[in-house]
Amino acid sequence: MGVPGHDFIGVGVGAVVSDGARRLFLARRGPAARNEVGSWEFPGGAVGFGELMKDAVVREFAEEYGMRIELTGLLGAFDHLLPEEGQHWVSVTYLAVHVGGEPQIIEEEKCSAIGWFRLDELPAPLSKITVANVAAYREAAGRG
Repeated sequence: MGVPGHDFIGVGVGAVVSDGARRLFLARRGPAARNEVGSWEFPGGAVGFGELMKDAVVREFAEEYGMRIELTGLLGAFDHLLPEEGQHWVSVTYLAVHVGGEPQIIEEEKCSAIGWFRLDELPAPLSKITVANVAAYREAAGRG
């Protein structure tokens, strides 16, 4: 069968979630994360077979952080190559707003910290996909 991202290209989804106060939700990858342990990211996860991407990202936020999010748009699709970890993903990132649930760490092995941050005060280090997401987000914001 194989492992997504290792034995065949994996499909992941994530979201840049805002809180209505111009802050963005990020999580630090814990010791059992698939890759880039210790880096901060706009959270998400793998898309299950037969699952719609939009459903997968909403599910991931509910399962891992107890959050309800509402998708408001699509930021883009990104190549997520991690040659040093032998992984290849295609990552689709949505824009979303937090609409309910107090954010918490539910899967402690996958996530070691969470927080709300202003775009100009993001924590470091950022995961590779989050660096690409931030660049796209800034470009989109610059266009209006």
